[in-house]
Amino acid sequence: MKNNSKGLDEGTTLPGVAKSPDEAISRRLKALYDAVEQEEIPDRFLDLLERLDAAESASNRNAEG
Repeated sequence: MKNNSKGLDEGTTLPGVAKSPDEAISRRLKALYDAVEQEEIPDRFLDLLERLDAAESASNRNAEG
């Protein structure tokens, strides 16, 4: 049966249109993750990571004796 307003067969979905609420949530989460992944890491976080790495290295050297 044709959907007269759009000219699509019943049950046909458009590209980018979610078939279920779970799929819609999944697509939105992926888009959000992709956007966050593209953001730069703030300098203060990079500095903190460097300090943590240095502290861990010093701790390992002290433990090895």
